[in-house]
Amino acid sequence: MSKSALPRRGLLVGAAATVIGWNTAARSWAVTGSASGAEVVPAPGAADLAALPRLDGSVVADPDTLARFAGDFGHLVTATPRAVLRPGSVRDVATAVAFAHRHRIPVAMNGQSGTGSAAELESHSSYGQATAPGGLAIDARGLDRIIAVTPGRAVVEAGVTWAQLTDAALAQGWAPPCLTDYLHLSVGGTLSVGGIGGAVQRYGLQVDTVESVDVVTGTGQLVTASPTANRELFDAVLAGGGQAGIIVRATLRLVRARERALVFTLFYDDPAAFLADQERLTTEQRFDLQVGEVMRNAAGTGWRYKAELVAHYDGTAVPDRAELLHGLHHLPAETTVVDQTAREYAFRVDGFADYLKAAGLWGQPKPWISLFLPASTTATFLREAEALLTPEDLGAGLLLFYPFRTDLFTRPMAVMPAEPIGWHFDLISFPTPGADTAAALRRNRTLYDRAVALGGKRYLIGAIPGLTRTDWRRHYGPLWPAAVAAKHRYDPVGILTPGQGIHS
Repeated sequence: MSKSALPRRGLLVGAAATVIGWNTAARSWAVTGSASGAEVVPAPGAADLAALPRLDGSVVADPDTLARFAGDFGHLVTATPRAVLRPGSVRDVATAVAFAHRHRIPVAMNGQSGTGSAAELESHSSYGQATAPGGLAIDARGLDRIIAVTPGRAVVEAGVTWAQLTDAALAQGWAPPCLTDYLHLSVGGTLSVGGIGGAVQRYGLQVDTVESVDVVTGTGQLVTASPTANRELFDAVLAGGGQAGIIVRATLRLVRARERALVFTLFYDDPAAFLADQERLTTEQRFDLQVGEVMRNAAGTGWRYKAELVAHYDGTAVPDRAELLHGLHHLPAETTVVDQTAREYAFRVDGFADYLKAAGLWGQPKPWISLFLPASTTATFLREAEALLTPEDLGAGLLLFYPFRTDLFTRPMAVMPAEPIGWHFDLISFPTPGADTAAALRRNRTLYDRAVALGGKRYLIGAIPGLTRTDWRRHYGPLWPAAVAAKHRYDPVGILTPGQGIHS
């Protein structure tokens, strides 16, 4: 096929360069023209050229775009793709993945989350999980339609952010049940790893609020999956790390929106009292949201503990403060209560993000780690972690630490400790420029190994170096055969989301 015979909308266009297809001999995009800083491959003969299929959107290969998709929010890993698909439709994703399947090209959806200009958007994984090294990155922002918001339900494309969905739902008197703390994350991205936030004690993870998903498998098939249709795929993709398919559309449960949020901030100097109160509140479900934090004391000589508890209400029906706090063992003199709109609370992290950006910390390397611990060993892990961590490990960040009920976690790939109550240990580090990231990664590995020894699990966004197949087998435990079977069935040539490293 000659260049002129190729469909115009199927071309990959770079800066002063056009990619006309896949060079099957060189296993690279076939590029003509020239582009400063871009890879240029001579056009192959007809026998070696796999022409790109027709697309509704576009695919680009300019150096600036490739550089943007080479990293993520963690700024710890660089893995440059060779092209970026900006889909104009769900069909584009299926078409591109089918093409990638035929030619064994790695593919990963990239949430491109955040606020600001396009140059400020990025995947919010922290260790290259959403990268497609040497392959095709898919810009989720091309799938940004809120298709419908109806009573109790929303249908959205995968690139819609939780911030966009929250505002659209609030406008009709509804809200997502469980929100991440930072709302400018893509729906498809958080559903691929689980999606956790302060309402987890009542609703489970965000994946537990999903009614159905439209998924592009690793062969390019577009499949609708739910608890009653294609259940195996439904279970494999929710919190599955992008291994069995790419979520392109989701139908989500909504709850009635509340007008106001009464926010209690409690402090503790006694870790045992903090742990006991937090677990009691989780069991009793006194509050609508519940978050905990481990923080340095004012003197910088040790640790103390904070609980942030939210009671929602409507109109003038303000909750009884004394009743909500009855029987707790916090320090009453330090307690604060703030009354604000429910939306103000939902978007509370935006101000903190603006501060980090202004301070030049947002774009620095961030060695985050997120773990789940069984309640029976949580006190032991906390004591050992506190002995290991320093103020420099936190930097301008924070260490979230709060419990949840494991019976609310219904999606099998979101593996949790085998106890009724678990704890979320979430080190959201924002180190100062020049911090030793290699040492921080070694610290993360130490924390991870100790958590696993104590019956813990990991959350798929963290930066944990050196994970082996044995580590992953241990992580999934009895579910490992199902994870492997789903990978083989739905992604038989292993092209999807290689950055997770689960099946490598």
